[in-house]
Amino acid sequence: MSELTEVILFTDGACKGNPGPGGWAFLLRHRKSGREMERFGGEAETTNNRMEMTAVIEGLKALTKPADVEIVSDSKYVLQGIGEWMPKWKSNGWRRKEGSKWATVKNVELWQELDRLASLHRLRFRYIPGHSGHPENERCDTLASEFASGLVRKKHERKPAAE
Repeated sequence: MSELTEVILFTDGACKGNPGPGGWAFLLRHRKSGREMERFGGEAETTNNRMEMTAVIEGLKALTKPADVEIVSDSKYVLQGIGEWMPKWKSNGWRRKEGSKWATVKNVELWQELDRLASLHRLRFRYIPGHSGHPENERCDTLASEFASGLVRKKHERKPAAE
């Protein structure tokens, strides 16, 4: 069996309001060559958690073959979700206990996509505090925030009055 390519996936999500216009971004770095890929996008009405998850999903989707992936994120929600909570959710039919009742896991379609993508790769996780000066996290934060801010501006633009 061939050795897996090692990559580092830096991710971040941002939201202007929660819910509100949001952005996601990732920076994918090939560990040996140092080559990088950046991508970003967003949604007009979303939540910060969804954008954090989408950044990881889009980063993993950018890989063209199985890889050894170190995911570096400031989102404990995403890292704990993939690394700890997801197996239990799956075994409970993507449901979780809320008090005495069972409820569908929030953002279930994104968790299911993360589960599918995680099955293709060997994942490791590294948490870094947000806004702590980590260069790649700051870059992803800037891209995600700028995309979300652009959506805010578009949302508030007015069409010229009809003549």
